[in-house]
Amino acid sequence: MRTGAIDELQELRRKIYLTAKSEKRKCFWGLFCHVTKIETLDKAYKLARENNGSAGVDGVTFADIERYGTYNFIKEIREELINGTYLPTRNRKVEIPKSNGKTRTLGIGTIKDRVVQGALKLILEPIFEADFSECSYGFRPKKNQHQAVNRVAKGIVRGFTKVIDVDLTAYFDNINHKILMDKIALRVNDSKIMRLIKLMLKINGKVGVPQGSVISPLFSNIYLNAIDRMFEKAKQGTSRKGYENMEYCRFADDTVILVNGHEAVDWLVSKSYRRLREELAKLKINLNVEKTKIVDMSQGETFGFLGFDFRLVKSKGKKMVLLKPKKKKVTELISKVKTHLVQSRNKTVTEMIEELNPILRGWVNYYRIGHCSRTLTYIKIWVERKVRRFARKAQKKFGFGWKEWSSEIIYGKWGLFSDYQVRYFSS
Repeated sequence: MRTGAIDELQELRRKIYLTAKSEKRKCFWGLFCHVTKIETLDKAYKLARENNGSAGVDGVTFADIERYGTYNFIKEIREELINGTYLPTRNRKVEIPKSNGKTRTLGIGTIKDRVVQGALKLILEPIFEADFSECSYGFRPKKNQHQAVNRVAKGIVRGFTKVIDVDLTAYFDNINHKILMDKIALRVNDSKIMRLIKLMLKINGKVGVPQGSVISPLFSNIYLNAIDRMFEKAKQGTSRKGYENMEYCRFADDTVILVNGHEAVDWLVSKSYRRLREELAKLKINLNVEKTKIVDMSQGETFGFLGFDFRLVKSKGKKMVLLKPKKKKVTELISKVKTHLVQSRNKTVTEMIEELNPILRGWVNYYRIGHCSRTLTYIKIWVERKVRRFARKAQKKFGFGWKEWSSEIIYGKWGLFSDYQVRYFSS
């Protein structure tokens, strides 16, 4: 696609955002024609291709599409959308094991459905981005988990040491379609867009949005935006003499509410908890009362958020938040590496390392922002020993080959991932 078309799409998204930002009650119409433009569908295809996901229930892969012709594939989708003959396909269900022995079900859509969802997201996202709160970080442009973790850590240091660690019961599975559609309709007055959204929602059941789909993160943020706004107003309404008494942060369905630790505002903890339950009930979302807990950081209690453990400590007379990967996340990585090594028994050392490196790089890049130097050092040493053992087994020998291979050979010549340095977060 020509560069000018990409620029036109970017400019369109920018104009939609600015209009939505300046006109808070504007209801947008005429959006469907932008969704069905070749440049929008082409951009959606490229974004899907970058993720390089597997096939849906139809078995069609990116390789199949590219042999057929990407332009022909996109053109056919456009014609189906314009003619009103496009129908989404039910997702392929994939069970992902969780650390507690349970599984998380991901819905893998067909590539065609991912492209349509991606095109719809490209046009709808700037409208709702203008409405979203700054305290929401999940799956949004220019926002990420590290920023959310940093926001929470800063709040604790500021004295917000009473923490409501929120856990929602199967959030994505319980999103009510009518409530979601009503929220979207506040900003979208386009019958073809609304019909398309309804088809996407209904194809996989009467309630919920599938985890893993392109459009679900946007829908989930729209659904909880009223709660984000409620706590944003609560921050302002409970401040005294320019000083805030609470903080709030959400990433998808992971939420924490931080309250000033002073006993004079203990009422704010119970009120925040009660208001949260009331608003969730309106959305027909259940709070997991067994896992949701109130933590007092000043008493040495800890909590987890986005894979990190938070603990308040003193260092050289100053308060700081000790931020480390949760133990179960380290255990999960070790288990994943072990599984990879077993599955690579018939591969060469070089082939095994090429596939191992992305696993290590992804995990380390996520967890390297905290006080995790000891954890990273442990993982580096443990992985090197496992790689050495793998190489010796390939030779049908025992031991670790300490005399045969130096670390320089393993990290240099063999190319094993070696960057375990901590990166301190800068906002």
